[in-house]
Amino acid sequence: MSRVGRMPIDVPASASVTMDGNVVRVKGPKGELEQAISDRVDVLQEGGQVTVSRRTDEPYDRSMHGLTRTLIYNMVQGVTQGYEKMLEIQGVGYRAALKGTSIELQLGYSNPRTVDPPKGIDFEVPVPTRIIVRGIDKQMVGQVAADIRSLRKPDPYKGKGIRYRGEYVRRKVGKAIK
Repeated sequence: MSRVGRMPIDVPASASVTMDGNVVRVKGPKGELEQAISDRVDVLQEGGQVTVSRRTDEPYDRSMHGLTRTLIYNMVQGVTQGYEKMLEIQGVGYRAALKGTSIELQLGYSNPRTVDPPKGIDFEVPVPTRIIVRGIDKQMVGQVAADIRSLRKPDPYKGKGIRYRGEYVRRKVGKAIK
């Protein structure tokens, strides 16, 4: 039995989980999410808890058991608390500015880079060297943050670029002069 898959998901009173065939919908104070799940996994709602069980012990069913439970748990967390990723910008002249709902990034290129948020994602720039990506879909928040980071990855020689908050960048030694 999957250790992750067998744990029940506590659904807060502010959220509701509904199943329509093989589609799970979660509504909460921050919004609504839906996810198609495998038909080889059963999702049962009893009281304030959701449990996921598999029908057989085949390898595919075992792999889908924990995944389905984690996807539903992430949806419940997203509609009740939300997710956020923080990015830090390091480098002389590197900065971010909020222009409407999108962000404009000065990253050492000849022209500024503009990033428009997809539906369900909000940007915040508390200081010019920090970007906060917020949303209710964990996968989308992580993907948008990764796309922003890919505009100027951290340089291993000088350390300049966009990095996740708390990310350690291993520095390399430059050429040795004789």
